[in-house]
Amino acid sequence: MKRMKFGAFLAPHHPVGEHPTLQFQRDLEFVEHLDHYNYDEFWCGEHHSSGWEMIGSPEMFLAAAAMRTKRIKLGTGVVSLPYHHPFNVAQRMVQLDHMSHGRAIFGSGPGALPSDARTFGIDQVLLRDRQDEALGVIVRLLNGERFSYQCDWFQINEGQLQLLPLQDTLPMAAASSISPSGMQLAGKYGMGVLSIASTSQEGLSALPVQWSFAEEAAKKHGKTVDRKDWRVLVSFHLAESAKDAEREALDGLWWWHNEYRVRVLGQLGAVAVPDRYELMAQVRGAGGGGAGASVVGTPDQLVAMIKNLQKVTGGFGTVLGFAHDWANREATLRSWELFARYVIPELNGYTVNQKVSAEFLASHQAELMKGRAESIRATVKGNEKAQAALAVTMKNMAAAQQAGGFRPGSLPPMEEMKKVGSDD
Repeated sequence: MKRMKFGAFLAPHHPVGEHPTLQFQRDLEFVEHLDHYNYDEFWCGEHHSSGWEMIGSPEMFLAAAAMRTKRIKLGTGVVSLPYHHPFNVAQRMVQLDHMSHGRAIFGSGPGALPSDARTFGIDQVLLRDRQDEALGVIVRLLNGERFSYQCDWFQINEGQLQLLPLQDTLPMAAASSISPSGMQLAGKYGMGVLSIASTSQEGLSALPVQWSFAEEAAKKHGKTVDRKDWRVLVSFHLAESAKDAEREALDGLWWWHNEYRVRVLGQLGAVAVPDRYELMAQVRGAGGGGAGASVVGTPDQLVAMIKNLQKVTGGFGTVLGFAHDWANREATLRSWELFARYVIPELNGYTVNQKVSAEFLASHQAELMKGRAESIRATVKGNEKAQAALAVTMKNMAAAQQAGGFRPGSLPPMEEMKKVGSDD
């Protein structure tokens, strides 16, 4: 069975108002929480001007996270390459790889916020071409080359990295949204993909076509791309019941959508929804199991959604959950715990043989317990005191079972066990 990997994508999207120092602290504790529950990857982004997305240096944040975790991979999700000199980016990623003991993943993008580009005085039309140009230089640097390079926005004079990554090859991924450019870059350089727009129905529908862009570009440039390196973003909040999940996420989801997506960001296609319950109904979809790649409900509902997502896309390697503040801190951490306890093992088949074993025992219960009864009967035969004591035990067990003191199926068939204390 081909097993998936699982992780979290922290933009972050934190409502303005909390002390930023404490928020950084809580985000680091969140990475520790994921590491404790054996998640494979954690990603965080770079933003400079929205108020809500407060990590300006993903490399700096991930270096701190590396000191507090043991095994989880740490990805920049993403470094906005047009905002930086490529040599500096390459150096910081190499340093992060060493400081994390080989756990770094280099994710890059053109920059998601128009306000960030404006802050740096960069024409948005230039962003994607500059990401491409910077990537070409960074790949050469990570390969150990010494070279000179000059263009209209940066220059390298006989530059060479004095350190190379700790890993043999530093894993890389390009952010992909609705535009085909991210997929095309992934194909051009033969690297992975971060599909970060898949939480909408439109983004979900576009995914199969999007992957074809990566394959076509890879073929054109003599590279290969692998679906196992394709990471797809999903949104969820989980609880033991759908009702609890809705109650916990109702207000936070409403505030995030209307305040951030609509009022602050002005995200394309996002429309304010005044009624909290109407918005929740939209997110949960007609069947209650989620719309697009979003679920507010139970682990079973999320399992069904991800299985459908795998079918729709043709397959991908990693599920990244979108980290948000829809619910309070305790409920949010509980949601990620439920994902680790129930969603991951179900999707990767970790409990298949346990279930088969339980069903096998249930279907052969009568014959197995008959043999057990005969064995016990043999041990007390001829010992009147032992027989009397065992008869009392069986009587008490039968009474407790009848009164509901035991779960159905937790005791052997009483008609067999009642015979234990009797003589042949």
